[in-house]
Amino acid sequence: MKKTILASALLLGAPAFGQSAETLYQKLCSHCHGVKFQGGNAQSLVDGVWQFGDKQGHIARNIKNGITHLGMPAYDKALTDAEINQLARFLLDAEDQAAPEEAPLPASLQTLDYDIDVQIFAEGLEIPWSLAFIDAKNAYVTERPGRLRTIQNGTLLPAPVENIPTVVAEGQGGLLAVAVDPDHENNGWVYLAYSHGLEKKAGEARAPAMTRVVRGRVEDNRWVDPEVVFEAPPETYRTTRAHFGTRIVFDPSGHLYFSIGDRGSMDHAQDLSRPNGKVHRIHRDGSIPADNPFANNPDAVPSIFSYGNRNPQGIAAHPKTGAIWAAEHGPMGGDELNLIAAGKNYGWPVISYGRNYNGAIITEITRKEGLEQPIWYWKPSTAVCGIDFYSGDLFPKWNNKLLVGALKYEDVRVLDIEKDRVMHEEVVLKNAGRVRDVRCGPDGAIYVVLNDPGTILRLVPKKD
Repeated sequence: MKKTILASALLLGAPAFGQSAETLYQKLCSHCHGVKFQGGNAQSLVDGVWQFGDKQGHIARNIKNGITHLGMPAYDKALTDAEINQLARFLLDAEDQAAPEEAPLPASLQTLDYDIDVQIFAEGLEIPWSLAFIDAKNAYVTERPGRLRTIQNGTLLPAPVENIPTVVAEGQGGLLAVAVDPDHENNGWVYLAYSHGLEKKAGEARAPAMTRVVRGRVEDNRWVDPEVVFEAPPETYRTTRAHFGTRIVFDPSGHLYFSIGDRGSMDHAQDLSRPNGKVHRIHRDGSIPADNPFANNPDAVPSIFSYGNRNPQGIAAHPKTGAIWAAEHGPMGGDELNLIAAGKNYGWPVISYGRNYNGAIITEITRKEGLEQPIWYWKPSTAVCGIDFYSGDLFPKWNNKLLVGALKYEDVRVLDIEKDRVMHEEVVLKNAGRVRDVRCGPDGAIYVVLNDPGTILRLVPKKD
């Protein structure tokens, strides 16, 4: 009889400093591989596929030495060899189990302000990443492996949009953000942000890649009229496959903002000559606004709007003020909510409220003159992801409050923000799956994009 995961942990015994292999997994590994081993930013550990070797020695080697190009750190300084071997054996026993049975999606929710009905808007998606509405019944959703899907009259079309750009669907890369132009009704523009690869050169282990932004139109379920609106200089591309960002949002003046993570090279976040670790601002045709903070700096990427940003995977414009807010993945601890302002430095990696995933100290400093403090931070990390301000008629008590999704904690939170201060935080959805994106729809409903399962939920108030 196969051992259960818990029994396996007990059989292995606790590591030397008193934590079981199961506890170590939840503390160090679940952020990327999922609380239930189901995968997320990193691979599933229960699907029978071991990309880097399926023996205990292979797994122990990868834990000890890391797989740095995919964002997995080395744990050789955080764990003893005995602890690493215990964790490797634990993961092999986890792999022997059938994939964990998914809990049923909730049919209803209770919050402080509303009783909510939970409906399924779309399902059967593969790692959905971003949702953008054309109107109340029509939308686009990206699947990270490289497909753009259309929801038409409330139904997910079976065939993906043809002819979209080729993406580097490795590690955390793939087809990421989608957004529709503020004047889409008249111009038809749709924007995509994705991990774009260059040709692999001789001696390179893999092709360099970087976040790229394009726009095009969808006609007869086919991508047409493509234009590149942002492409980083080729020399700034990285061979790593982690921390691409990426979200797109428009301010009331129509400027396009997008984020690029530090790409696993944290010091680049402080280097204005590099695009990674930044929030960028451009015109919708890709030209640079004259009032961008570094537009006249010959040593800076002119689209940079803010820097010192680790890996913003949520970005939203306040419906009243137009201010840009970003939710940023911290390391282990220190996920941040930042109010993004022109030319400001948000500190990564000089200051941080977190440690590296392997337990190593990145910095002892949490505050420094000239570096911005987050408006709010989460410690432990929730693996904060998509965000959106609520603006609609269905949940009037939540107008101008911020909806925040989380991957590791599998929740949606509502944050009450007064000017630049978070007054209250409430979890309104929990354990339905890893939340990659959350949107306020044109109909006033709240839409929640779940990576696992590949489902989009629609939240509406219960009828009396």
